[in-house]
Parts: sequence; C-alpha cells; structure tokens
Amino acid sequence: MAAVTCRGLLKEIRIAKGSDYRNTLVYKYVLEQFRRNQVTGAQLCRARMEALHAARTYLCLLTSTRLHLRLHERYHGRGERAPEVVAGLVGLRLPTQPGGKGWET
Repeated sequence: MAAVTCRGLLKEIRIAKGSDYRNTLVYKYVLEQFRRNQVTGAQLCRARMEALHAARTYLCLLTSTRLHLRLHERYHGRGERAPEVVAGLVGLRLPTQPGGKGWET
C-alpha cells in the first residue's frame, strides 16, 4: 500500500512540476521519507503508519486540488450565461411550451 501512495505522490509532483521534476527538492524528500520508513513484513512501526497516513492525506489534497482547478477552468464563465447554455453544461434541455414561445390567453 505504501508503494501505491508513493507512486501517486510522485505522479502528482510530475504533473505539477513538469519534465524536470526529478531534480526538485520535494521529489527527493518524498523518496527519502518512503525509504526511511521501510520496514520488513514482521515489524509494525507506529511512526511508519503515521507517516503513511500523512502521505495518503497529502496525496488526496494534491489530487483534489488539481481536479478542482481543472473543473474551475472548464466551468467558470466570464459573466452570466444564458439559461440554455447552463442547462447544456449539465446535460439538460429547457422545456418547450406547446404551440410556440408563450401561452396564449
């Protein structure tokens, strides 16, 4: 489980920092922390479990922040949108009235 978390963190660092991510301090720090907290299968270390929990929490924060920014860029409009456009964003259509645009009395 620690390997999955480590790979996830390194993936988020790569996305955030670009192609030269392996030379960053954060990349080196994450690898150092995971290597330092390795234990054998017979050992149970409270510090290791706390470090793994912190790493999972940080991975969740990085992933959620990246996805939030992507959604914000996609759906944040410049001003108010027409109701038809807003309905289309969420996959809906506005109802139409029989016989044209307005009700005749």
